[in-house]
Amino acid sequence: MKKKTFPRGVHPPENKHWTAAKSIEVLPPPEKVFIPLHQHFGQPAKPLVKKGDQVALGQKIGEAQGLFSADVHASVSGKVLAVDGHYHPLGKPVLTVTIANDGEDKTVEFSAVDNPFSLSPQEIISRVKEAGIVGLGGAAFPTAVKLSPPPDKAIDTVIINGCECEPFLTADYRLMKEYPEEILQGAELIRLATGAQQIILGIEDNKEDVAELLASKIKPPHFKVELLQTKYPQGAEKNLIYALLKREVPRGGLPFDVGVVVQNVGTTKAIWEAVRYGKPLYERVLTVSGSGIVEPKNLLVRIGTPFQAVIDFCGGLKEEANLLIMGGPMMGIPQWTLEAPVIKGTSGLLAWAAPNSSPSFSCIRCGRCVAHCPMGLAPTQIMKYIEFGRYQEAEAWGALDCVECGSCQYSCPAGIPLVHWIKLGKSIITALKRKTG
Repeated sequence: MKKKTFPRGVHPPENKHWTAAKSIEVLPPPEKVFIPLHQHFGQPAKPLVKKGDQVALGQKIGEAQGLFSADVHASVSGKVLAVDGHYHPLGKPVLTVTIANDGEDKTVEFSAVDNPFSLSPQEIISRVKEAGIVGLGGAAFPTAVKLSPPPDKAIDTVIINGCECEPFLTADYRLMKEYPEEILQGAELIRLATGAQQIILGIEDNKEDVAELLASKIKPPHFKVELLQTKYPQGAEKNLIYALLKREVPRGGLPFDVGVVVQNVGTTKAIWEAVRYGKPLYERVLTVSGSGIVEPKNLLVRIGTPFQAVIDFCGGLKEEANLLIMGGPMMGIPQWTLEAPVIKGTSGLLAWAAPNSSPSFSCIRCGRCVAHCPMGLAPTQIMKYIEFGRYQEAEAWGALDCVECGSCQYSCPAGIPLVHWIKLGKSIITALKRKTG
């Protein structure tokens, strides 16, 4: 296969050897789960239960509010202990449903469909919405919205993202290796829902074995597997679209502006389970890895499981471990408590021993951040504008186009926290826009 790619980017050490050969294990559900009502892009879900209620596995406990929101479901059966603020992986506490697990997994009745491919596009999308599915690659964008582009945006291509370009993470690799049929069937449902003519499954060349496996199972002509060069961030939507189709998503635009819908392989499998079996999204696969983990693993984990329970199942943390990150090392979020729960967007938990401080120096104008930025930005210039409060100039230089991939910071010899500055600037620019209407 000819290997495709995008301009610029970086090549951090892959470190996937820790878990690539390890099959997905099922983590037994804990005694208590802490299920946040805000674990998706958009508005928090509205609680549908109260303290003292009995709930069943898969029962809807949070209802989506508005277009950009997602339903939330119970990941165990048992008694609701509280509906109040609790630690959240993204920082501040959020409204959370705490459930005491009764150990019985009493399940609500799922509405299975014998032939999901006979459903109309709207029926497929409706079942995806009812299941509370969001993007499992980390962004957690409501999937039903993604499958419903504006009427004037015709979709001709569905891209299934099997790149998993973040170092250490192998959850998607294991899903493709262990559940290829489910992923391919989910991809076909996405095609039917969007009216696309073709499906492309993009996989980096450090996973040639699963590329060959999936290629052996597809049914041409509208489905094909494309091998991509292993480079970070190959899996970012805009980069993936350019690499596979040579289409550029316009500034401020979305993939449907160039006729494309992109879905992660984990999300694609969840779509199949929701449409075929009526199964809500109450569990997900994640990778637990890093030199600070006693026994790295790939796990199927119930949403709301405390990080502590996940780490304990992997033998615990080594004594020298002092850094825990949710997600990958490039875009992941450092955690400050093991009481925070697994959410829909938790693709991994990584631990290792990190230096106490990383000194930074003045910019030496080497241009490496510019040379490696996959969005073609000038990160150091944007950072300077933000540092001195010149937000209009920062926006004009493309601050809002930054995907926060970390390529600039990774390549900066001065150790400047470029991503931190740009994230701060983006939040301020967005807040100012809301304030001015």
